[in-house]
Amino acid sequence: MRLENTFERLRNLGEKALITFITAGDPDMDTTEKLVLEMEKKGADIIELGMPFSDPLADGPIIQKSSQRALERGMNTSLFFEMVSRLRRKTQVPLVVLTYYNPVFSYGEEKFIRDAARAGIDGLVIPDLPLEESRLMQSLALQQGVDLIYLLTPTSTEERIRLTAERAQGFIYCVALTGVTGVRENISLKAEEMVNRIRKFTSLPLALGFGISTPQQAESAAAFCDGVIVGSGIVRMVEQLGESPEDLLKEVGNFVSSLKEGTRGQFPRSVRKGG
Repeated sequence: MRLENTFERLRNLGEKALITFITAGDPDMDTTEKLVLEMEKKGADIIELGMPFSDPLADGPIIQKSSQRALERGMNTSLFFEMVSRLRRKTQVPLVVLTYYNPVFSYGEEKFIRDAARAGIDGLVIPDLPLEESRLMQSLALQQGVDLIYLLTPTSTEERIRLTAERAQGFIYCVALTGVTGVRENISLKAEEMVNRIRKFTSLPLALGFGISTPQQAESAAAFCDGVIVGSGIVRMVEQLGESPEDLLKEVGNFVSSLKEGTRGQFPRSVRKGG
């Protein structure tokens, strides 16, 4: 319900959701928890936590390296859920976990969903779990009140969009471009066309991710979708400032604040790029 309530609240305010991503355990668990709270304080509406995995196929080099750093520092699935449980005692911001199927399978699908729900996870994104093979996970997630969030891309066919829309929960993760995550100069022109195609099949919120890394891009995306997902730009700050937690929190907080201005449509027109 936290996801649904958040999108409804923002819709009533005339705003779009800012969804920020960080890798759990990078640079360490304590800093991850502080980053979540700081991002919420500075305007993040939903926070996506990446569960580290050794072979994150959908992620570009920035997030791949962050995942490796977190693994090297001991992050694992059990510690991840413990960390989320601690956060839940401090915040009610919606939390979405992005992971891959291998860690879920290794942990046990039913146990994973149960522990995720108990910890306070609201949504689950598994980029390498095909729609056709997701029925068990979706059934388990529904039983525990966790939204299984599906992805669609610019190359998704109309039939694929229709089938996904029929099964989707929470929101649909719209991938702005083909390829992996990462910082880009501009949002693909195909992104708006894709969102418009998907909107014909569902009333669920549509959130756009992959390649959004500036307030200007956030504002451009917010003009045609319901949520904007920003990851690599934040994770890059963690890589650069991870040894100085105070500086990291300040920089990430300022960045999130500027992104939120973009999703409110308040970024100064004089400094927009391509707008």
